[in-house]
Amino acid sequence: MEPENPALDDYILSLVKKERPRVCFIPTASGDADRCVVDFYSAFTTARCEPTHLGLFQRTRSELRDFVLGQDIVYVGGGNTANMLAVWRVHDLDAILREAWNAGVVLAGVSAGAVCWFEATVTDSFGQSMAKLRDGLGLLPGSMCPHYDGEPQRRPAFHRMVGQGLPAGIGVDDGVALHFIGTDLKRAVSSRPDGNAYRVARRNGEVTESRIDTVYLGLPSES
Repeated sequence: MEPENPALDDYILSLVKKERPRVCFIPTASGDADRCVVDFYSAFTTARCEPTHLGLFQRTRSELRDFVLGQDIVYVGGGNTANMLAVWRVHDLDAILREAWNAGVVLAGVSAGAVCWFEATVTDSFGQSMAKLRDGLGLLPGSMCPHYDGEPQRRPAFHRMVGQGLPAGIGVDDGVALHFIGTDLKRAVSSRPDGNAYRVARRNGEVTESRIDTVYLGLPSES
């Protein structure tokens, strides 16, 4: 998402304490778009890690479980969340990712690749208007809304849907990542000095929003 600013990518790599972690990109949400795969390899060069990717639309790997469990990091790309989840379930990748999570593999992603780990989200998977999606993988409880400051319709839609019964959750600005250990939020980090995350919940019939302390990672030259 930010080719000129690898702060979040660096942070993800730092979570594995080895010189060249194995990182697998899963581009299902984009329909395994070539441009997304190329962007991934440009960001995660062989000098930094051992990059690979997993395509499902023209699947070539017969044994997904051993391949996924052999990774240190799984990085999921953005696109259509609903379609991605459906394809994963056809290939039993949803169950494999849960097993990888329990085994300590770092699970990460952007947009669709960030919300998929939660129970629910606000999505444009079904058209231009925002809709509820309540069949995420559910590794993390509650809901998550991406692009909180990047797309004007996201924040009001999230508030409205939480008010209508969507599980309480977290709204996340572009450039912000949530770092969970198990199901506990350890910290929120940002590649941008003004990036924030917010807890959104319904209390006494009203939707409330409270800011989560967010750590600015800074540019590499600032570290």
